[in-house]
Amino acid sequence: MAKQASKYTPIFVAIGVVFGIFIGSFLANHLGGKRVSIINSSSSKISDMLHLIDDYYVDTVDMENLTERALPSILRELDPHSKYISAADVEASMQELNGSFSGIGVRFTIYDDTVCVVRVIEGGPSDKVGLKAGDRILAINGKPYIGKDVVSNDTTMKLLKGPKGTSVSLTLLRRGQKPFTKTIVRDDVPLPSVDAAYMLDKTAAYVRITTFGSTTYDEFMMAMDDLSAKGMKSLIIDLRGNLGGYMETAVSIANEFLEDNKLIVYTQGRKSPREERRSNGKGRFQKMPFVVLVDETSASASEIMAGAFQDNDRAMIVGRRTFGKGLVQVPIEFADGSMLRLTKARYYTPSGRCLQKPYSPGDEEEYESDLLQRAESGEYFSQDSIKHSDEKYRTSIGRTVYGGGGITADIFIPKDTIGATEYLRDAILKGLINKFSFSFVDNNRSRLDNFKTETALENYLNSIDIVEQFAQYAAKNELPRKDDQLKKSAKLLKEYLLTNILIDQLDTQGAVEYLNRTDEFVLKALELIKTNKTYPEQETKALGKKAVAKVSHIAFPMVYAPRTLALHFVSAANRHWNNG
Repeated sequence: MAKQASKYTPIFVAIGVVFGIFIGSFLANHLGGKRVSIINSSSSKISDMLHLIDDYYVDTVDMENLTERALPSILRELDPHSKYISAADVEASMQELNGSFSGIGVRFTIYDDTVCVVRVIEGGPSDKVGLKAGDRILAINGKPYIGKDVVSNDTTMKLLKGPKGTSVSLTLLRRGQKPFTKTIVRDDVPLPSVDAAYMLDKTAAYVRITTFGSTTYDEFMMAMDDLSAKGMKSLIIDLRGNLGGYMETAVSIANEFLEDNKLIVYTQGRKSPREERRSNGKGRFQKMPFVVLVDETSASASEIMAGAFQDNDRAMIVGRRTFGKGLVQVPIEFADGSMLRLTKARYYTPSGRCLQKPYSPGDEEEYESDLLQRAESGEYFSQDSIKHSDEKYRTSIGRTVYGGGGITADIFIPKDTIGATEYLRDAILKGLINKFSFSFVDNNRSRLDNFKTETALENYLNSIDIVEQFAQYAAKNELPRKDDQLKKSAKLLKEYLLTNILIDQLDTQGAVEYLNRTDEFVLKALELIKTNKTYPEQETKALGKKAVAKVSHIAFPMVYAPRTLALHFVSAANRHWNNG
């Protein structure tokens, strides 16, 4: 009898377990003041919590929206660069890295609550159907699109961009004509990352890289081929304002300048073993003298390149301490098209330094205020105010370099705020410089079209009192005239106005060439080239003056000094212009 009871014991136990689960579920679903105990591990809490909210919360909840808002909050507790990107924003976030976007091929601005075409990309979809700079968009797909309650930059970009091969109908107004409609088929529109490349003189060349995307290496090499044909013997690489991009692109370009088997960068993380990138000895410019320009807005891949050249003592780095981003993100796509950029490792320069500046997980505000704190400490104006960490490293010839917060330039260039006034600050903050520049170009297209080069257009603009014209325009747009401040800021104001007009009427390179003629970074780099001092010397001290700039206590947006602002206006032509 005992043997028979033993035979059925497993069956009784199984029935008891099932019955217990049934009773537990019944009580959990029907008893008030219940405590559901299904959450039994930290890793499943988030998923379980969302399910519980969906099942039990008193009101109906948009679970998709709740999830989208929860994910960024979780990632903020890791580091400042791990990010969640919704499916709707993935394409926009990747367009710079991809080197193109799908749209109608225009750059636009919003003027008097109306979308105005600033430039039509040559050979693009809009160019093919005859759109012109100055055209106003009155309606999109038959629906009126005008007025400040309707029109916005983000909405306009979403309406003009779209999958390749799809079409959009625009109702347009052109000066002197009645409204007309054009149907435009969207296509791939290039977004150059090498937006200026030209000869400074008979032998010295200049190349500006605005980001490190999938097309940057090819763009760079094409520019170098063209410059070589024009007699290039030395080079200035401008990485100011370059926030980074693909590490491999920066490595590929650095490889062109380094001898065989030189360490360029290595990465390492908790689950990522050390992985090195070394030069292969096939670079075409291993012997070319060159200088690299950086500033506080040079980050990530820009710092990898500058660090590789500095630690290998290959080139002089001119400018100011870089941003300090030393974390490597890996993109992870979700099934719905959204993306996670998760920090996987840290990158290290050849000397072994990690350039990531300090951060406290979850404290984004403090991290993002770092550039402002540098300004308040005087770092932008005096080399002696730079606060290095205690981490000291040695370059290949024994020079001291520092970790823990960006690349410190070999030669310091201070910011110069001479000419800064409240009038100039207000003109910038109110957007009046951009608005006036577009209005001036728009009202004078027939005359300005006669000037085909940057020099010809600049000479014409110098012949008219453009600052006075701006002052009259500003006075009609809620910026009272202040003659004493206007006189003090006249030089800077003229520089800003000419920069914007050159961009609108010609192209980015024309504006860059104009600015570079008096740019202290470029002038110092040229001096190094002319005096054969592009290669660092053992324990060399800064060759430039330990200058302290004359500072005006006028707070400018983005903590940029006026000169830097002009350069960032130029960057806007490529990266921050509204593209459609």
